[in-house]
Amino acid sequence: MLGAIASFSAMAIAGREVSSELDTFEIMAYRSLVGVLIVTAVVTLTGRWSEVTTTRIGFHLMRNLAHFTGQNLWFFAVTLIPLAQVFALEFTSPLWVIVLAPLLMGERLTRVRLVSAIIGFIGILIVARPSPESLNAGVLAAASCAIFFALTALFTKRLTRHEGIVSILFWLTSMQLVMGLVMAGWDQDMVLPGPEILPWIILIGLAGLTAHFCLTTALSLAPATVVVPIDFARLPLIAVLGMLIYDEQTDIWVFFGAAVICIANYLNLRSSAQGNRSKK
Repeated sequence: MLGAIASFSAMAIAGREVSSELDTFEIMAYRSLVGVLIVTAVVTLTGRWSEVTTTRIGFHLMRNLAHFTGQNLWFFAVTLIPLAQVFALEFTSPLWVIVLAPLLMGERLTRVRLVSAIIGFIGILIVARPSPESLNAGVLAAASCAIFFALTALFTKRLTRHEGIVSILFWLTSMQLVMGLVMAGWDQDMVLPGPEILPWIILIGLAGLTAHFCLTTALSLAPATVVVPIDFARLPLIAVLGMLIYDEQTDIWVFFGAAVICIANYLNLRSSAQGNRSKK
């Protein structure tokens, strides 16, 4: 989880560093290119190409469209609002899973999950504080990316019933490379990264893969009720980094709202863990 926290934070900083020269579609295209090279090399060296299948290619496409949209909104948000505010709103993604799972997965909406979603929504209002002065494109992008990340999580859950991580990562990077190239080249003005931002591009690609690898590994080693609360340490870390690197001033309400969101997530995780134990 420390590796995941470091990777997500590094990706946010690198995304802001390249945003002056590249738009979000270009960032996604180059990030995916780095990912394709890494995944292809690893799969080739380990001889695991047989695990990459086209059986559920349509579902891979839906998952990657959701993730591509969410990630573009996330990169857009980190250029406009304080990084701590982006991360706080991103933490609402598990709460959107609660809302969307009954509609897309047929899961039951329990009383605890409903209460968790309501508490989380209160946290969103505290962080965003919607008003003509505070509600801007960055806040809307950060809040919206959480919805698309929730859709990505649900589609991933369905895929992992039949597909391995190698197949999911290969289609993740390759499909989003095509999407990034198409959208970045739509205006026929795609910018090639210069030597000064190339290291940041490589960092974005590496951090994106290592973050998800570390998070997945952590969940395989420990219960979600232990792993997910540790992830909330990203917020104070990115707040400190934003203050030191970009002189960002984050007010106390962002932290208070984030704490409410974290409580809502933890209530849902505890309820899910207790439900799983009662079934055994």
